[in-house]
Formats: sequence, structure tokens, C-alpha cells
Amino acid sequence: MRAALARMGFDLPRLAYAGRTAVAACIALLLAWAAGLEHPQWAAMTVWAASQPLRGQLLEKSLFRVLGTIAGTGAGIALVLGMQIHPALLVGGLALWVAGCTAAGNLLRGFAAYGTVLAGYTAAMVSLLDTTHPDRVLLLGADRLATVLTGVLVAAALGLAFAPAADGRAQRRRAEELLADLAAHLAAGGRDAETERDLLARLAALDETLDPHAAGKREAKAGARAIRAAMMAGMALLFWRHGNDGALPAEALGRAAASLRAGDAGGAAAALRDGAETLQPGTERRARLAAFGHALATLGGAPAEGTTRSRPPVVLHRDWSGAREAGLRAGGSILLFGAIWQVTGWSYGGFLLLGLSVMLSLFSTFENPAGMMRNVWRGQVLGVCGALACRWLAWPLAGSELDMILLVLPFILIGPLFVGHRRTVLVSFDYNMVMLLLLQPHWPLEGSFAASLGAGCAVVAAPFAAMAAYRWVYPPTMRRRTGALRAAMLRNIAALAADAGGPGHAGVWRARLYHRVLRLMAAARSSRPAELAALETGTALLDLNEAVIRCHALCDDGATPGTLRRAAGLALAQASASGTAGAARAFADLGRQLGRDGGPLMARAAEAVRFLGEAEDSPRAAG
Repeated sequence: MRAALARMGFDLPRLAYAGRTAVAACIALLLAWAAGLEHPQWAAMTVWAASQPLRGQLLEKSLFRVLGTIAGTGAGIALVLGMQIHPALLVGGLALWVAGCTAAGNLLRGFAAYGTVLAGYTAAMVSLLDTTHPDRVLLLGADRLATVLTGVLVAAALGLAFAPAADGRAQRRRAEELLADLAAHLAAGGRDAETERDLLARLAALDETLDPHAAGKREAKAGARAIRAAMMAGMALLFWRHGNDGALPAEALGRAAASLRAGDAGGAAAALRDGAETLQPGTERRARLAAFGHALATLGGAPAEGTTRSRPPVVLHRDWSGAREAGLRAGGSILLFGAIWQVTGWSYGGFLLLGLSVMLSLFSTFENPAGMMRNVWRGQVLGVCGALACRWLAWPLAGSELDMILLVLPFILIGPLFVGHRRTVLVSFDYNMVMLLLLQPHWPLEGSFAASLGAGCAVVAAPFAAMAAYRWVYPPTMRRRTGALRAAMLRNIAALAADAGGPGHAGVWRARLYHRVLRLMAAARSSRPAELAALETGTALLDLNEAVIRCHALCDDGATPGTLRRAAGLALAQASASGTAGAARAFADLGRQLGRDGGPLMARAAEAVRFLGEAEDSPRAAG
């Protein structure tokens, strides 16, 4: 049987997981109905939304789902109360609320982001689905909260019984093997650009998995932070080696690589500390090698005493421009279609706005939201068909409300077949959610087929409206994402150049740049040329950052000759103004005056300024 299902295209572990989730959804539906809740199908929807394959993920997502629902329910109640003052307050307030939640969700990470965007579209569910009865809004909000709690509790109970814990050892082992390859690359001289590209691509991929695997456990989060710190320290050494001719202790790096492959991060840390002792005190390479060793000691669980301040900081990228654009896109679209709904009085406009609230907030955090709308539309069409079949073919056979609930169960149990098959997995979630959304069990049966079809058409129209918004309003393409990352890094460098106290926090500036380079590599993973272009861009930005820090050091050193101090000050002024031609000339002039002691770094900075100016319109940079 298992072999036959596999030959038919089913993923058996995923099918089993979806089957358990569907059973839990059925249980939640029955419990919510038995408790007398008005919208018991929302409990089943919550099970599909909250279920996760790993125990920690399930617990953390359930927590943020409850918190997001509480916040969204409160906002939805306030919107309905405001609507009684003037109908425009409903649409305007919803647009502002969803825009704010969407922007915040794009700044946060992990399930905190999910809970934030959930708060946005929960307000839409509360305020839009029963606008004809504003006097019942408090009951509707309480019902929404109770159904969510029912679904979360059922999903958590099933998950705790069946879902495994995340394998933190496997995650750490993957990190150790990657860091071993990085140390071996440095031991070999660190000059192979292709190996460097591969290392950074793997570091970017590992970085994306750290937060999901760390969900739900404090120890796991501490482990993820230790891995990130080791990654950043390794990158610091990698990029120093990229632009400097001084030798690193190959023997110590080789021993560190061997220890990491054996799973002994503490032994690797000891090897690097020994290697650092062989280097001249006060040099940058000694400091970075020692910092790598300290980070590996922390990863091994036994940091060297007195090294807390030496460990590299972990500063994560936040996409402020992308968050602002996502918020404006979501809020503006809801305002536009909400105004059309208010003017035309279309009875199913609330379903369209609800769909837009979900798709323009939740999917804004995804890599290609416009492309995903095609699968969303297909899944919603399947969901509408399932709801129509249940309402007009199955429910007429019912003799009571309990019969209606029982007749929904087969349609829920179809869901795992869509989830488990490789051809339908991308549309499965929307089938399950839309089918349940459109089924409101109420005995005796009311309504007409035309009304059910109209509501279904309004739901499936939402992906088209969302696709138009994603294509025409701040389209989140790879080119714009990578361009925003480059612009953010350039703004940081300009701010560093203008800040006289910036060198005191050089580690923080570097750590933020390192993480943004990883995000740049992740955004460009669609092709090898795009990854190489991202590597060149990241390297240029890091060279420029190091040159700015060195210029500050020259200006602050009382022993620096006046001509050098003036040249360094001019370079800082030009870098803070982000002027391409002037900054390139200033760094080149300073490099000629410095000679061998810092001249190559300034020459690379001048070249970096020119490269970044040309890359703005380069097809390769766009990917």
C-alpha cells in the first residue's frame, strides 16, 4: 500500500501529518459546535493554521496565534463600533490597522511576524463578516476568540502527542561542518572565489533555518544565537582574508577544521587561540582569529573565561524600506477596494476585503508573493467548489444541525490528499481554509445558490486583486529586494562616515553588514551569476566599510600628519554624502598618500565606490 501511494506521487510522511491534522480539525469542529459556538468552523480553520510538524514550532506558533487573535479581535470590535459613527471609519480604520500590522510583520522574524500579520486580518474577519448586525459585535468577537482557543488547544494536544522535537544536534552538526569548510578554506589561503561564493550561499541557507528550528525552547534560541555568532566571526575572518595579504596560521586553522568535523567545537576554539598567540599583538588578524575562537568556544558550550566582550555581536537585518512599502501596498489596496465596496454597496465586498487583508499581509513576507497568487487562486477555487458541493449536495440530506456538522467532516478529510500529493500541495492550504470559511452551519438551511456562488466569486477575486497590487505597487521583485539591501548598506556606511563615534561600535556596524550580505546572497540564490554578483557587491560594501573605519582611526590619531588627516576627513565627508565620483577620488588620493600601510585598502574602497555606482543599472546585479 505504501509503495503504491508513493508511486502515485504521495509524500507519505506529509500525508500522515496532514491526516492527523485533518482529524484534529474534525475534533475541533465537533467540540466548538458542542460548546454552542456560532462559528465552529473557525476552530477547524485554526487547527490547519496552527499545526506545525515540530513540537517547538507548534507551541510558539500557537502562542502567537492566540496573542494575535486577541489583538485583532479587539481592533475588529473597535472598527465595528466606529462604523456606527460613520461607515467610512470601518474601511479607513481597517486599512490603517492592516497596513500597520503588515509593516510590523515585515520587520519582525519567525512566529512573532506571523502573530502580527494575523492580528491584521483577524480584525477583518471580525469586522467584515457580520456588518449587518453591529449590535452583536461583542458576541462575534467572543465567539472568534473562543473558536481560536478551541482550535489551538486541539492542535497543541495532537502535536504534543505526535510531533517530534526539533533535532538541535543535527542543526549544530550542520553548522560545525560548514564552519569546518570555512576554516579549511582559510587554511588553504582563502583565494578561491568560487569556494567563497559556495560558503556564503551555504551560510545564507543555514541562517534562514535557525529561527524555525529554535522555536519554542529557550535553550534552542541560545544555540541559534551561538551558531550565528560563530558564523559572523567566521565571515569577519573570511572577509579580512579577502582583502589583506598577511598570512594566517594555516596549521591552527587546519586543526580547527579537523576538530569541527569531529564535532569538537571546543577543540577548534583551542586551536584558534593557539594560532592567535603566534600573531603580533594588536593586529586586526589576531583580533579576528581570537574572536572566531571565542565564538566556537561558546558554540561548544564552554566559552573561555573573560571573553564575553570579545565575542562578536549578532545584529540582524531589518528591512525598513520593504516594511514601509508592504504597509502602504496593503493599506492603499484595502482603502481602494473598500471605497468601491462602500460606493457600490456590493453585498459580498466584505469577502473580497477579507481575502485582500490576508493576502496582502501574510504573503508580503514571502519571496515571490505575486507568483504565489496563482496557486492561492487555484486552491481557493477548489475550496469554493468543496463548499458549494457540501452546501448544495450534502447539507440538503441533513435533518439537524448535528447532521450538517457530520456532513462537513468528509470534506475536511479530503484535505490530506491535497496536502500529501506533490502536485496539489501548493494549493492544499487554501482549499482547507476557504472551504471552511464559506460553510456556516445553521439549521434550518437558508439562502440561495446564487448567494453562495456570489460569496465564492468574491473570495476567488481577491487573489487577482492582490496579484495586481504585488505587480504594480512596489513590486517585491528580486531586483528591488537586492537593490533595497544595497541601499540600506550604503546608508549605514554613510551614517558611519558621518558619525565621529562610530568606530567605537565597529563590531556592530560589521555584524549588521555581514548579516545583510547573507540576506543578499539568499535573495540572489536563483542563479549562480546572481550569487556571484551578490558576492562582489557584498565584498565591495565591506571594503568600503573597513576603509571608513580606518579613516576615522587616522583622524582620531594625534600622530597622524596633517595632510593625511585632511585627506581622511575629505574621504569621510565624501562617503557620508554618498557621492560616487568624489568619494572614489578621495579614497584613491588617500591611498596614494598612505602607500603600503593602508594604501591597498583605500584603493579597494575607491574601486568599490565605482563598482557600486555602476552596479545600480547592471543586469547582472539585478539577477
